[in-house]
Amino acid sequence: MNDADLKKLTLASAARRIRRKEISAVELTAAVLQRIARLNDRTRAFITVTADRALARAHAADRELLNGATAGPLHGVPLSLKDLYDTKGVRTTAGSKVFADRIPNEDGFVVQKIQDAGAVVPGKNNLHEFAYGVTTVNPHYGTARNPWNPDYLCGGSSGGSGVAVALSMGFGSLGSYTGGSIRIPASLCGVVGLKPTYGRCSLRGVVPLSWSLDHPGPMGQTVEDVALMLGVMAGYDAADPFCQDKPVPSYLDALTGSVKGLRIGLPRSYFFDGLAPEVDAALNAALKTYERLGADIVDIDLKTAGLQRGVWSQIASPEAYAYHEEYLSKQGDRYGADVRGRLEIGRLLLSIDYVRAQRVRTVMKEECRKVFESVDVIVTPSLPVTPPRIDQTTVQRGSVTEPTGVALTRCTRHFNVTGLPAISLTCGFTRDGLPIGMQIAGRAFDEAVVLRAAHAYEQDAKWFERRPEM
Repeated sequence: MNDADLKKLTLASAARRIRRKEISAVELTAAVLQRIARLNDRTRAFITVTADRALARAHAADRELLNGATAGPLHGVPLSLKDLYDTKGVRTTAGSKVFADRIPNEDGFVVQKIQDAGAVVPGKNNLHEFAYGVTTVNPHYGTARNPWNPDYLCGGSSGGSGVAVALSMGFGSLGSYTGGSIRIPASLCGVVGLKPTYGRCSLRGVVPLSWSLDHPGPMGQTVEDVALMLGVMAGYDAADPFCQDKPVPSYLDALTGSVKGLRIGLPRSYFFDGLAPEVDAALNAALKTYERLGADIVDIDLKTAGLQRGVWSQIASPEAYAYHEEYLSKQGDRYGADVRGRLEIGRLLLSIDYVRAQRVRTVMKEECRKVFESVDVIVTPSLPVTPPRIDQTTVQRGSVTEPTGVALTRCTRHFNVTGLPAISLTCGFTRDGLPIGMQIAGRAFDEAVVLRAAHAYEQDAKWFERRPEM
């Protein structure tokens, strides 16, 4: 299989073709591994490549299919993992030298679920060290590069996952979120990334950053891909105290292509303040598409949205420090300087700051609950700015100059604080050919409506058909 044929496939279409025996799992896996071998030195999308294991699993998948059996909806499809998911017998570094030789004794819960569904895992993706950053400029394993232009950021912390999916080095990836760590790279890499509701998917076997803000989630080339992956990942895990025992609907059934009568909430204040002109134009065009498709646009106000940065920091910082305290005391010199500095700030915060932040968090959740009495989803930009360059430490947002990381998380962290489901998908490109993302959020445990809204727009606009040249 050549590159052109490989790049025409999505996760869902690859799964269908394998089931119909039009292509084999071995053929597909070998082609993916060849792309990884050819592109990884330039892109740094992977920390660890598990070629022998992947090919062995692909051979087994083909044998099973010949015998009339399939493991599940991901049967034989190559799908990578952010390198903070525990994998039995394969090192899980979390992007750090602190865990350079850490080899788990068992798979994480969602890793086991995707493998039980038949996925082939070609390797573990690069990330911002310990998921504590949004650039994937990793001092230990290399800087992951934007698939559209290597001089630009690919985002983080799931940057390697976004790059791998965009460049067909696998057809999906498991990423994770704490403040936007899937939606940010999804936007910058031009793929689809979904943050499920907090508690929808188990966190057991995922190296933590902030236990009350972390979310596992899928990344793919299309909304159908992430819907397929979420259907496999979601479900109750009694061993995870934060995982909720909620029914898991058929997310694929939600992809009706229709948004007629759907009420779309538009929080113009805060989320639309100081947008880059190209982002503003792309979002306005997307909203006109929704109106043409029959959706109703309703202005809403999320008055507490501007509090997200302080609330997030006062919760995430002490929770992250609590996990890393012992490692910092014994192996502090093995951390990258940027992440070590962020972690040590957590030691300085007072307990009263944490308690106050949790109180405000409750107010933010209640505000969202009331807003969703009048709308079905909320639409915002994924990022308020166009993709920054790798060496760019500040960005201009309207009349404000702010650190790049602050700008990149401005629109995403609110939905981590509130724990609501949110997706990012492409809604346009800049003059320089870099992707622009749109974020759609929904009610708690109502991922189906979020996916429905995203899919209808995606299939009309068809931005997913535009692929990087690499």
